[in-house]
Amino acid sequence: MCAGAIINSRIRSVYYGAKNPKAGCCESVVNLFELPFNHKPNVTGGILEDRCGKIMTDFFSQLREKKKLQKQ
Repeated sequence: MCAGAIINSRIRSVYYGAKNPKAGCCESVVNLFELPFNHKPNVTGGILEDRCGKIMTDFFSQLREKKKLQKQ
């Protein structure tokens, strides 16, 4: 959904930290920006990748823990 919005909005450049190995559409599971659409943004990934990945991992770990506690 985000990748489609980027293409439709003609955003010139995309910068991101960590890839989503399970559902990403930018240099991950699928690379929508490499398909023959009429717009291809410049993509720069891996910015502070370890730090961003840890933030994402911690966030979803806390979310799962919160849901687990709510079920009890």
